[in-house]
Amino acid sequence: MSDGAGKPPVVIVPDQTNITSGTEVQEKLILAARVFSDLLKPTFGPRGLDKMLYKTDGTTAVTNDGAKIVAELMVKHPAAKMMVSMGNVQEETCGDGVTTTMLLCGSLLIEANILLKKGLHPLKLVEGYRLALDAAKEKIAVEVTTVNKERLFGVAKTALRGKGAETAIDLFSNIIVEALSLLSENRDSVGAENVTMFKTGLNSIHDSRFIKGVIINRRILIDNLPNNLSNPKIAVLNSDLKLQSFTRNVEIKITNTNQLDSFIEAEQQRKELIANTIINTGADVVFCTGEIDREILHLLSDNSILTVGELDSSEIENIAEATGANVVDSILDIESSDVGTCGTLDWERREHTDKIEDIITIGGCKKPKIVTIEVGGSGEVNTEEIIRGLHDSLRATSNAISENEIILGAGTIHSQMANSVRVASESEPGKARLAMEAFARALETIPATLVENSGGESLDRILELRTASRESDIPMGINKDGFVTPMKDIWHPRSVIENSLESATETAMSMLRIDQVISSRGD
Repeated sequence: MSDGAGKPPVVIVPDQTNITSGTEVQEKLILAARVFSDLLKPTFGPRGLDKMLYKTDGTTAVTNDGAKIVAELMVKHPAAKMMVSMGNVQEETCGDGVTTTMLLCGSLLIEANILLKKGLHPLKLVEGYRLALDAAKEKIAVEVTTVNKERLFGVAKTALRGKGAETAIDLFSNIIVEALSLLSENRDSVGAENVTMFKTGLNSIHDSRFIKGVIINRRILIDNLPNNLSNPKIAVLNSDLKLQSFTRNVEIKITNTNQLDSFIEAEQQRKELIANTIINTGADVVFCTGEIDREILHLLSDNSILTVGELDSSEIENIAEATGANVVDSILDIESSDVGTCGTLDWERREHTDKIEDIITIGGCKKPKIVTIEVGGSGEVNTEEIIRGLHDSLRATSNAISENEIILGAGTIHSQMANSVRVASESEPGKARLAMEAFARALETIPATLVENSGGESLDRILELRTASRESDIPMGINKDGFVTPMKDIWHPRSVIENSLESATETAMSMLRIDQVISSRGD
């Protein structure tokens, strides 16, 4: 008998572990990525269709926003999770371009699968893709241009196209550019987070408007408090508007009525001191985060001062940034210099609704660092989709302002990059050239999808665009009807295109480098 006979084999992993190796690994990963990108493909472009998402909590959402769809999907496959992570990074970094990133990554993997089946080594593919990425980025650097007012409107409109807000695209693009232009005068850096959204729940989206200030929902405690104020002075407190409670349990022993009267009088004097401190600042309106004592409220009301309490800290910060007021932590520390101002302030009570809050509008601020878009429309699901579109447009437009570099979209830059990659591949003598040519074909997926979603014949249009991009000095792209035309009004920030290209390529190369999948679940 030989040594070791009869002994059990060495067990490294549990019996249910499944190990997949070889080209089968890439095929499975590529198939999963393709399914995921195909899911988003019909939503792309100005003629993209919507998805209805039915969530686990029973609510629904109708959207064609790639970031929203990716965020709601409960994916299990590891390749799909890699693409979800890629989409989340694109959304966090640029606020737009998630669907483009998904389509590019899926196309890169589909083209890679064809070459893998022909025997090309995965590392040769990775090498070729990296060379092609460098050539494409060089083309981006050549084609970028600077921002002016007309192009900024183009950036805002491009991000709104194909979404619910498109029905009022001129109105919203004007609002977005006006809002961000105003903020850029008052802030060092401008972002979408500096523009708040408020849903009116009334009328139509064409009744939406831009407010140089903020809107909050809070109940006005006394009906006869001042309303429709013009140029009011505003005080902002990060505290209660009442006497401070004892931090320890204290018992006060009172032996006669004079002591009781003195105690009550001292408490009343303290409340009057708080009210007079606010009155002496000249404030017409007081906002605070805590509770409001009823006596102090009436003292202020007698002096025609509107008082609103129990606000969130974020609401207090927004009011302060809009009005120029300083947030004061201690009531007795407030001074006249801490008071801000606005053009108008009014509050409205909607008796016909079941909401107990009043709508307080602070508008006409001279140098606001926070502004608001009041979005009209009575449909909850539709309004939410409009707000998502506005947020995407705000992110794209603010990026364009901060970067001062934009680039033509509608498939224009992707077709130009594809031509540049093909030219660069001609000087590559090795097999990596095949991967570079595949990279160029993958880039043309973007204009091809625009044509498909417009109901056109993608192959004919791509061949036409390829020739036009190579021979014409005029930038050519795909219009909303799926035809090749000169392109001059579809603009993206450089970061959206460049980050999308880099993320898609890096994710595709990461998947191609995987040669074995080990699943402890056995699937």
